[in-house]
Amino acid sequence: MSKLVAYFSASGSTGALAKTLAAAAQAELYEIKPAIPYERKDLNWMDKKARSTVEMQDPNCRPELADLSAPVADADVIFLGFPIWWYREPSIIDSFLDAHDFTGKTLVPFFTSGGSQLGEGQGRIEKLAKGAKVLPGKRFSARTSERELKTWIDALRLA
Repeated sequence: MSKLVAYFSASGSTGALAKTLAAAAQAELYEIKPAIPYERKDLNWMDKKARSTVEMQDPNCRPELADLSAPVADADVIFLGFPIWWYREPSIIDSFLDAHDFTGKTLVPFFTSGGSQLGEGQGRIEKLAKGAKVLPGKRFSARTSERELKTWIDALRLA
């Protein structure tokens, strides 16, 4: 069974977790990048004009991806990682889901957050990942150990 950890990380927290997860899952690692990288000012959720705020207010927003080379077709299981923004996945994740065919794949969302859960994001991901079996998303600290992640992966019974 081929595994992929595809992730978006704006500040580095989700990226750190994704790297540890890839090691625990013995999976390939792929970073989802926007064509126009987010700058610090873009991430100020208190600024109604900040890029991330504007994007998240429009459920149809699809920021352009830097590339479409994610090896989704080669994977049976895709761990999809991201930070929680406004109680759901960032719009760049929607762009990623729209750009690839997930038919027959198992998609496992994982996310970082100071305390927020996935909220409406679970249903949104299930709708966008057409043809995939989407498992319930799980929140982790960026500093979660490889051992803890391995225990979680084993409990998923993916094989």
